[in-house]
Amino acid sequence: MSDSLKLENQLCHRFYLLSNAFTRAYRPLLEKLDITYPQYLVLMALWEEDNVTIASLISKTGIDPGAMTLILKKLVTKSVISITKDEQDKRVKHVCLTDTGSKLQAQAEEIPAQMLCRFDGVGVEELREHIQFLDKLSACFGQN
Repeated sequence: MSDSLKLENQLCHRFYLLSNAFTRAYRPLLEKLDITYPQYLVLMALWEEDNVTIASLISKTGIDPGAMTLILKKLVTKSVISITKDEQDKRVKHVCLTDTGSKLQAQAEEIPAQMLCRFDGVGVEELREHIQFLDKLSACFGQN
C-alpha cells in the first residue's frame, strides 16, 4: 500500500477526529442550555443579528438547508425562536429570537472561555493563526 492511502497521512481524517472531539467537548456545556451544537451555531448567528431570513442563516452558518429546517423546527418547539413570513414575499421567512432565546445568550456567555481552557499549551494568537489557516483551507473548497 502506498503512503498516500494510509489513514495516518490523511488530513481529512484529522479534521474528522477533531470535529468529533469538539462536538463531545461542547455537549455537556450545551446540555445545560438544552440545545445541541448545531442549534448553538444558529443561536450564535441570531445573537449577532436577529430577525434574519432562513437563507441568511444558512449562508452564515454553512448548515445544510434540510438540516436547518429541522434545527429551526426544534428551536420553535423549545420557544427559543419564532418564524414569520415576509410581508412582501411570502416565500421568504424571517427568524427571530424570542425572549427565551435572547436570555440564553447570557447563559452561553461563559461557553467560549470554558472551551478555551481545553486548549492547554495553545495561545490565543496561535488559535487566531489556526482560524486564518482553516479559513484559507475552507476557501479552497468554495466555503466562506
